[in-house]
Amino acid sequence: MALTALPPDTDADIARVTEALTMITPRWNVRIMLALSGPPLRYTELAAKVSWLQNGQLHPKLKSLCDGGLVERTEHTARHVTYRHTERGMALLPVLPVIVTWAEEHLETADRPLPAIEQIEDSLTLLTRRHAVAILWVLKSRMEVSGQALARIVMATSDWTNIYPPLRQLVADGLVDTEGTGRPYRLSAAGDGLSPVLGALSAWSAGQPLNQAAQHPVWGHPQAKPTPRPWISSQSRPTPVALAQARTGESSPAWHNRDLFSHATTARPKAAIQAGGPRR
Repeated sequence: MALTALPPDTDADIARVTEALTMITPRWNVRIMLALSGPPLRYTELAAKVSWLQNGQLHPKLKSLCDGGLVERTEHTARHVTYRHTERGMALLPVLPVIVTWAEEHLETADRPLPAIEQIEDSLTLLTRRHAVAILWVLKSRMEVSGQALARIVMATSDWTNIYPPLRQLVADGLVDTEGTGRPYRLSAAGDGLSPVLGALSAWSAGQPLNQAAQHPVWGHPQAKPTPRPWISSQSRPTPVALAQARTGESSPAWHNRDLFSHATTARPKAAIQAGGPRR
């Protein structure tokens, strides 16, 4: 069933990315995925790595990640069960530094330096607002759109005024701009800056190599040849180890818990975020 009035291929693309975000955004899911980086872990070993989870919270989270195809459970014996990433789960990890790069440039400055994991979680929360992905897709492809026209595309079977609550939320989050009531809507600089993030999520959710993100018909830059650069955090962190080869054949950072769950107290100077930037 079509989600929007957009062409079927575009509608399917939006649906895949929306589903991917729904799978990874729930609280603690990304942290559990990061804790599983490395050799397979027994339940007690994994529980020790995510010790902030209360008794009974880890098991349903693990089950949902297994059901989503991101984690696999291997029963060696009745008393020996291990968990590890699937190939699909491993392929997700290189998307995370792309999200951090966007967050460091566009999220509002916090009162304290945030570890990368919190930047990822904050960013994913913005993208899982109701209808957010579809609205961002339309605004990226059509530049400026009135609220009524946007409603006919994004929620064709609903009363067109229902478009305004999610639109107001995206404006408050700093991803969408408008000059006032009755004026068209367009992406803000932060919303437009989501191109690498949404392009990477689209490629991953379609089972494509992440280098295909640059060729995405909406979020990519087919004519440009982007200069690759290593992911660098705005916080002082230990020097990253050499890039590890993901199972998909893509190069991905070798993430360590200390890089994502902790932060240094000294941050490098950074340009001020413009008023109206994304809220945490």
